Amino acid sequence: MARPGRLGVGIIGAGKVGAVLGAALRGAEHAVVGVSAVSEASRERAETLLPGVPILEIQEIVERSELVLLAVPDDALGELVAGLAKLGAWQPGQLVAHTSGRFGVGILKPVRAAGAIPLALHPAMTFTGMSLDLTRLMDCTFGVTADAAMLPIAQALVVEMGAEPVAIVEADRTLYHAALAHSSNHLVTLVAQSSQLLRDIGVDAPERMLGPLLRATLENALASGESALTGPVARGDVGTVAAHAEALKEYDGGAGGDLLAAYRAMARATARRAANRGLLKEGQLGDINNALDGPGAPDNGEDRPGNDAAGTQEGN
Repeated sequence: MARPGRLGVGIIGAGKVGAVLGAALRGAEHAVVGVSAVSEASRERAETLLPGVPILEIQEIVERSELVLLAVPDDALGELVAGLAKLGAWQPGQLVAHTSGRFGVGILKPVRAAGAIPLALHPAMTFTGMSLDLTRLMDCTFGVTADAAMLPIAQALVVEMGAEPVAIVEADRTLYHAALAHSSNHLVTLVAQSSQLLRDIGVDAPERMLGPLLRATLENALASGESALTGPVARGDVGTVAAHAEALKEYDGGAGGDLLAAYRAMARATARRAANRGLLKEGQLGDINNALDGPGAPDNGEDRPGNDAAGTQEGN
């Protein structure tokens, strides 16, 4: 016997997110009535995660669905929604949810104008597009935005997928998404850069060396916040910071300079936050910024956010 409140769900976009969330909704006994898939990879993903679900044209999916899940890139979302509105595809009372982190329900204005119900359901997780993502959903949260009266519907859908809904105000969606992208995407870049350095000095398995360190660091940071901060910048070890910067400058000579630029940017941010917490002595913030610039650099204070904050640390 079917559970009450089950919906006919259409998935527009069988990318890594759409296929997985479609499978999660199907696991909650909703009926996935159709999925759009253009590329060979998306077709294979749909066949693997949504076996038996027909691959249909987008407009046909919308016509068949009580809940339409729009799992498309951020920059394509507005045009897709507006285009379907011009075709008269949206239906009164229909639920229309997108998975973009950047946008709330404002971008679904044409949906609202047609009498459909706009929802924003963004999973705060990185996806592989494989079945293991379904297990990961059980430990993740969704950033949810909806009209106050419709928020319980959005929250219920997330709970049914096994995740935890967290309400995000419409005006805060971009900052919300920036926080997630800054932590997740830039972490990948940092790990790739560190692995590259280790590999180039002869370490055969950088992931074996970095894995325990990074896992412990992440766990400590999540548990203790900035109290977990360690390393030469937080200690005010100016000589070590200068040596790092000089070595990376030499290493980066013919490689476009992304390693040194990243190290400098993160070291400056770390130093400023350490100074604000009273971890650095008077003058150490400026010394660290000078060390990052390297010998002979003009002391003009440019590109050094918070350089005068060191003076506020006296007596701490």
